[in-house]
Amino acid sequence: MDKARKLFIAGNWKMNKTVAEALDLVKSLKRDLADVLDVDIAVCPPFTALHPVGQLLDGTVVKLGGQDMYWDKFGAFTGEVNAAMLKDVLCTYVILGHSERRQFFGETNETVNKKTKAALAARLKPIVCVGEMLAERESNRTEAVVTDQVLNSLAGLKPEELLEVTVAYEPVWAIGTGKTATAQQAQEVHALIRRLLAQLSDAKTAARIRIQYGGSVKASNARELMGQPDVDGALVGGASLQARDFVEMIQNVRN
Repeated sequence: MDKARKLFIAGNWKMNKTVAEALDLVKSLKRDLADVLDVDIAVCPPFTALHPVGQLLDGTVVKLGGQDMYWDKFGAFTGEVNAAMLKDVLCTYVILGHSERRQFFGETNETVNKKTKAALAARLKPIVCVGEMLAERESNRTEAVVTDQVLNSLAGLKPEELLEVTVAYEPVWAIGTGKTATAQQAQEVHALIRRLLAQLSDAKTAARIRIQYGGSVKASNARELMGQPDVDGALVGGASLQARDFVEMIQNVRN
């Protein structure tokens, strides 16, 4: 498919895979995706698997990402990791503000903003997640919720910094439920996000920023979703946990 922006597909493994299981998976990805140069690819394993996975993927087309990070450089923050630690294990990307972090662990737009700035300062590429709950969509609050999340999570970033950010639209009601936003629903919100990015920078900058869709994306629906003008890839959950599923999805959306 002919896109102005190179597609970017990232697998968020969440709290899945031991080190041995992670290595089995990425060995298959390393083999089966070796010739894919027209789609950017990343996997985001749990923290325990980042170092060995990073070693195995180093120099390949599949890049590594963390699932979260803290904004301070060091200190007494039990259970946290910082940007330098992610860089040390060869991470290129980091997911920030995922709906599960917002819903279950108290993440706010303000903390996402701090983390985004810290990631950029360390030359990590943030994947910043936004999206509405089912009740918010049913009460016609999608635009208000997404607007608030985008403008406040990315507040204060310069245009050149925004170009290093990927925004991931993840309607919470579609994550892990088997429900997927229709291609039209996804496009409507992605177009809104691009207008908001233009507010934060300018139209030329906004046109270059990639906006992923996330929420029950799989091989069978990926091509239609990514065929939309403002859908530039996917942040994939369950379908990234099996090499065959993830590879099939990527092959389905290639030119």
